[in-house]
Amino acid sequence: MIRVLVADDHALVRAGFVALTRAAPGFEVVGEAAGGEEAVALAASTEPDVILMDIKMPGTNGVVATERILAAAGQDPPRVLMLTTYDLDEYVYAALRAGASGFLLKDTVPDRLLAAIEFVAAGDMLFAPSVTRRLIEAYTNTWPAEWSSDLGVLTNREVEVLRLVGRGMTNGEIADALVASEATVKTHLNRAMSKLGLSSRAQVVVFAYENRLVVPGSSRLPRE
Repeated sequence: MIRVLVADDHALVRAGFVALTRAAPGFEVVGEAAGGEEAVALAASTEPDVILMDIKMPGTNGVVATERILAAAGQDPPRVLMLTTYDLDEYVYAALRAGASGFLLKDTVPDRLLAAIEFVAAGDMLFAPSVTRRLIEAYTNTWPAEWSSDLGVLTNREVEVLRLVGRGMTNGEIADALVASEATVKTHLNRAMSKLGLSSRAQVVVFAYENRLVVPGSSRLPRE
């Protein structure tokens, strides 16, 4: 059973997500929040597996709420799936840095939304294709000309694992590509994240793009 918390300041939108999730087998809605502050409090008291988080809310927005929720979480933090009305807005990149596990547009069809919740609950990331493409395009010109000096603390295999994570590959796919076990891939990834101070797979993707481990157009984008 996947425990879901829904946070959206629009009552009708929030009610729709709650009704959809409650009606689907394998899901349990543990709370609904009308704003970021309430989302932070409910996340602490209900310990959801996945949070559907509106990215734009008055007061404490979805980005700030996500940062606070993940900072306060223990060893098994919730996965935050951001919901946005636009395919790119000024908060998307900040939310990715904060540790969000994915982004979907609010007009996503019900089946895809439920599948997305399952996907991020399993520890993977999911991005609406238009969000991913525009995100990459928007920040292509801001990437540094040289790789970050942080890469110097990594082994060659750790760099390669980060590169493949940045391309959207799962641990199993990386293991196949490197002819290694999933446990070995996970060890390399965890060590790299620890060295770089990264707390989520989403932040690994950001790091990979910012440091040109992945070139625009080379990543595996989700299909519509």
